[in-house]
Amino acid sequence: MTHGPVHHKSRGALTNRASRFSASHAVDFDDGWASLEQDEDDARPATRLHVDPARRIISRNNSPDVPFNASINPYKGCSHGCIYCFARPTHEYLDHSAGLDFETEIYYKPDAAARFEAELRAPGYRCEPITLGANTDPYQPDERQLGVTRELLEVADRYNQPLSIITKGALINRDIDLLAAMAERGLISVMMSMTSLDAGIKRTLEPRAAGPQQRLRTITALAEAGIPVGALIAPVIPAITDQELESLVEKSAAAGAATAGYVLLRLPHSINGLFREWLDTHYPQRADHVMSLIQQMHGGQDYDSRWGARMRGTGVHAQLLRRRFELACKRAGIGARRRLPLDSSRFRCPPAAGDQHTLDFG
Repeated sequence: MTHGPVHHKSRGALTNRASRFSASHAVDFDDGWASLEQDEDDARPATRLHVDPARRIISRNNSPDVPFNASINPYKGCSHGCIYCFARPTHEYLDHSAGLDFETEIYYKPDAAARFEAELRAPGYRCEPITLGANTDPYQPDERQLGVTRELLEVADRYNQPLSIITKGALINRDIDLLAAMAERGLISVMMSMTSLDAGIKRTLEPRAAGPQQRLRTITALAEAGIPVGALIAPVIPAITDQELESLVEKSAAAGAATAGYVLLRLPHSINGLFREWLDTHYPQRADHVMSLIQQMHGGQDYDSRWGARMRGTGVHAQLLRRRFELACKRAGIGARRRLPLDSSRFRCPPAAGDQHTLDFG
């Protein structure tokens, strides 16, 4: 059972609708006896951490419009609370809501590094770049105390395993020492997610993520340390953030980004309802216009899941957005691509305890 839409400070979702896989669904209503009044404990939903024992750590995909084949997600759920996050529906497979549960019921993999190392040592493993943060952010707030991402980096460093990182978390600055060492061997690249330069928009759109100026400073810190870094302008939201496209590219390039990419807002499954609640609450006078533009870029629907269309959209508005992005990158003097090249040729399994050493008869 869920309350009606309520804006909680530092949370993105306004409700906690039941999973679409749930056998029953319930909706609260006001019976006149103050039954919907919230306790103080409900005012700021707390984060709860759960252990997620992993059998395997490397996931693979064959999507033609995703620029990587292999990925690792140290966490399920993300307390950054971005209302638009395309990973929200995955929490429903855990019998949680894609709403507040996604932001507050966080699963982490304490044995992620051990599983990663075991898979790298497997006889059939063939090295290719692996993306950290394909689903949820590897530098979300709880990483500060858990350190799962840091341990994965340490394994990759020992094995010369190339990694690409997608994040909107300034916590990545903690790991610049490791990242810089890996960058010297062509083993690391970072895409910093940039959504808006407006701190007011950021506070409700992605409440617990780093602020826009923090992200720009992080781009600069990474670039100055010799770490290849780009900006991922995502998601572009019509009539909310799309007017910032050029300035986001310009500011990111000035901060040190060598490349940029963009992704149009996607509203699959339960994200649609969550985003509409967010729109109606924070931008009520603009909500219909925003949805109209989204539908015009998705063939008249709220979302078009077809490969080739879901990331960039179709139609006149989508074509204009694509052209604006290309021109912005050209003016800024940076590449227009979502992935930086990495070196897979250095991969080596370091000796492990109990390994048989090669005999030298020289």
